[in-house]
Amino acid sequence: MSIVIPNAPAIAQPASAAAARPPCFTLYDAAHARTGDKGDLCNIAVIAWQPALFALLAEQVSEAAVAAHFSHRRLRAVRRYLLPRLSALNLVLDGALDGGVNDALNLDSHGKSFAFFLLSMPIEVPAALRPLLRPTRPSLPQPVPDFQARSAS
Repeated sequence: MSIVIPNAPAIAQPASAAAARPPCFTLYDAAHARTGDKGDLCNIAVIAWQPALFALLAEQVSEAAVAAHFSHRRLRAVRRYLLPRLSALNLVLDGALDGGVNDALNLDSHGKSFAFFLLSMPIEVPAALRPLLRPTRPSLPQPVPDFQARSAS
């Protein structure tokens, strides 16, 4: 939604700035994830859709980047473990669950939504790797009405 302010001067963006900006991708375009918990620790496994995307994950899904993405949770620490043979990484977020399942008053005491939130993290993807990203969903086949199915047989 855009807001139009009458009589406001238009702010022109230089064409070079728009052209220089890379397309926007999220971590979900390159990987999928699962979340688990133990006490006040949230464990997130991030698995690349394709093995060739693992180096991209290892480069951009750093402890600092994850801590910044989850800054609203005030984590005590983020630890990252690389699993190159699985094309995956494991993230452990310490202090993420407000004391753990039995102590937390929030709606997601197990932290199951944390994987989804992590997958919204913006990433930069070089043009050479873009064909490996998660394909868009194909459209579902349209159901064949009964009268067409009967007349074909």
